[in-house]
Amino acid sequence: MQTKVRTEKMYIAGEWITGKKMFDVINPQNGEVVANVPTASVQQMLTAIERAEEAFQNLSSWPTHERIKVLTKAANYIEAHHEMFAETIALEGSKTITEARGEVKRAIQTLRISGEEARRMKGETVNFDQREGSENRTGYYYRFPIGVIGAITPFNDPLNLVAHKVGPALACGNPVVVKPATMTPLSALMLAKAFAEAGVPKGFLSVVTGAGREIGEPLVTHPAVKMVSFTGGLAAGKKIAHQAGLKKIGMELGSNSPVIVLEDACLAEAVSSTVSGAFSAAGQNCIGVQRIFVASSVYDDFVEAFVERTRDLQVGDKMAEWTDVGPMISEQEAIRVEGWVQEAVYEGAVIEAGGIREGAFFEPTVLTHVSHQSKIYKEEVFGPVVMIESVESLKEAVKFSNEVDYGLQAGIFTKNLDHAFYAIQHLDVGGVMVNDSSDYRIDEMPFGGVKGSGLGREGIRHAMNEMSEPKVVCFKLGNLWGV
Repeated sequence: MQTKVRTEKMYIAGEWITGKKMFDVINPQNGEVVANVPTASVQQMLTAIERAEEAFQNLSSWPTHERIKVLTKAANYIEAHHEMFAETIALEGSKTITEARGEVKRAIQTLRISGEEARRMKGETVNFDQREGSENRTGYYYRFPIGVIGAITPFNDPLNLVAHKVGPALACGNPVVVKPATMTPLSALMLAKAFAEAGVPKGFLSVVTGAGREIGEPLVTHPAVKMVSFTGGLAAGKKIAHQAGLKKIGMELGSNSPVIVLEDACLAEAVSSTVSGAFSAAGQNCIGVQRIFVASSVYDDFVEAFVERTRDLQVGDKMAEWTDVGPMISEQEAIRVEGWVQEAVYEGAVIEAGGIREGAFFEPTVLTHVSHQSKIYKEEVFGPVVMIESVESLKEAVKFSNEVDYGLQAGIFTKNLDHAFYAIQHLDVGGVMVNDSSDYRIDEMPFGGVKGSGLGREGIRHAMNEMSEPKVVCFKLGNLWGV
């Protein structure tokens, strides 16, 4: 059955606007056109930024209680239209309908937490009298919004990753201009509708659709944009950092996440967790499991159980309730992953399961004996492929885990606290999940990495710290104090 094609408008400073040109949003599963969306011009992007700056200057003291109200109402709107949001996420992207429903739930939580954190954006008093001669001084610091935030978001979580930028920005009192992924703009536009219905002040939110190569640079380089918050690939992140100049930058640039399984681990739990972590969202997940290092004494048992569970996954129609793994975001991406796997096999890797592509679908794939020089070992595969390797010690596992130029999150399965703390202290990553795969996150926790995995931290309160600045206030008191 042909999906009814929607015609959408952009949301610029409180107005729904079309463009002279339109582009198609394609369902990667079958190539059907889901919607027609405006291709913004450079001038339209500049208008969004300028209106945001005007709104910030005219409403620089947007009261906290109003921010809380808007964020809460937007969350309530999404909750009231939960299934509509989920269907949109699934249609325009790679997620199954079940995974899409989970993302909607998380986005609601993200906005509600943002509202809660708005009331907790506080400073503290400073004891100026700790310095000799400052006995007659007292003061404090508080945090203030920095201004327009430019947000650039990816396709793999088209609603919640937008919420992770919009929610904290508005909670601080900052306007935000969002450039969503070209392949998945519909969820961001629906989020804009939620905020419009919630009464966000005009200018404080714009969602500008179109090609990053045309409207991305104006968003990154405009002097009114005080921070760029970007989630995407390392190459694009490096380019943005070069373009941005002297302004704040927050970047989550992906990973090549390792998981360590020691001989004392609960293998059934480790297998279940890592299979899910490797193949959810068709492997297109920045904290998805890519490399698994298993103690040699349990390696064979682990591989056998992992492969068996992988083969049980149901690949197919992403709108079906029974589907575990849907298509990748495009056939081109699936072809890329297929090429990486074939290259690894040529270099000595063994395919234990999967390895077959059909259109945009790529079967969940398990590799062993992968060369550490292979591209698929060193880079972020961003597809449904996982590598399993035998190790002789925890120290060796940690060494292998750290030898790539990424460090977002890692996991370790063990019942030994000494081993757990060794991994915590020596894994060069932004987060260590003990007895969980790397693919575990709650939206409140600080989220980000080291090395090529990015700069700064997301997670609502932590993003708010990035999107605000402390201002120190010091009072020198007069002679009434008798000093």
